[in-house]
Amino acid sequence: MNDVKNRASSTGTWLALLGPELTLLLPGREKARAAELWAEVDEGARFEAVLDALLAPGLQAVSEFVLVAVSGGSARVLVRGGATVSVHTDRGTTEVTAGDRLWAEESFATVTAMVATLPDSEEQGTRTPVREGLVRVGSLAWGEAQQPEQSVQAVAPQPVADPVVEPVAEPVAEPVAEPVSEPVGRHVSTPTPAPVPGMTVPPLPSVPAFSVPKVAAPAAPAPAAAAETGEIPIVPGFEHDGLTQIGEPQEEPAPLGIPGQPQAPQVTARPVARLVFSHGTTTEVDRAVLVGRAPEARRFAPGDQPQLVTVPSPNQEVSSTHLEIRPGSGVDHGSAVATDLGSTNGTLLVQPGLPPEDLQPGMAVQLIPGAILDLGDGVTIQVTQP
Repeated sequence: MNDVKNRASSTGTWLALLGPELTLLLPGREKARAAELWAEVDEGARFEAVLDALLAPGLQAVSEFVLVAVSGGSARVLVRGGATVSVHTDRGTTEVTAGDRLWAEESFATVTAMVATLPDSEEQGTRTPVREGLVRVGSLAWGEAQQPEQSVQAVAPQPVADPVVEPVAEPVAEPVAEPVSEPVGRHVSTPTPAPVPGMTVPPLPSVPAFSVPKVAAPAAPAPAAAAETGEIPIVPGFEHDGLTQIGEPQEEPAPLGIPGQPQAPQVTARPVARLVFSHGTTTEVDRAVLVGRAPEARRFAPGDQPQLVTVPSPNQEVSSTHLEIRPGSGVDHGSAVATDLGSTNGTLLVQPGLPPEDLQPGMAVQLIPGAILDLGDGVTIQVTQP
């Protein structure tokens, strides 16, 4: 991408906070929020710091925004609401839009240009260059979007000065090309070069489909072998809910969360939710919260201990370490997520406006304020705003 200051805008109703490397776009009605956040954007605050400050009142308080960070030829784009950001790279164009999701977030390399199209913007027109500051915009472009005419001229066909074609002294035989086998893999559209007289194209070798061999999981040691190796077997009838074990764990469990997303911080600056338990306990979610009739935190480091909440379960329907609730990360940033830890009787989640669902063990689910988690044995947890 060109210089990060190479931005251009058309007139409109949205507010653009243009910092050294960060750009925040807010609807025109968010003038008070824009004034609060301008100091951080102007001083070059990081992407995460501006996002935390923006979402401090809660995710529901900010229904639309666009946050873009640019560094060299890379860009990180986050869109919430009806806005769309078209990102042009050397591999093509990608449209970043939230659609029916809470928001959409993507990172790109080798970016050549970007254009943010904003909803409900009353005025549009020719884009003019803008520098750092706080301005009203109808659309915003980075990179080559400031010089569209020059870009078009660079790819437009040049006029032919002399339409007369000189005759060829000798006729040239039509070149014969041998058949080319179709390569296996992703099809990429490339221009076909003009044939060279007298030259044949050798056939391309076919590429076999790539497959990853399956690796069988190691079998559990037999009782005799376990005795020889010193491993402690699980006592029959003892509850095994994924965390409650006898003896030292043989392997560190994989961290819970959504695959492909960064892990949430161990402790957040502000709680993302408040939990109200049916037996009267109330706790804030600013770190991981483990819930059960005798919760244990074996997979956490000594300095990163979560909150442990013990709930009554006279009929033993609630597992020892039944459920985890923690601050979310990635698209779940700013809200709490719940994960069933392989409990015996499961966890039922009822969210406002959604049908009830049973949590799948190990799968994190975002919690909406007003949600109720039913662990069984009369134990429920209501999720409220902090």
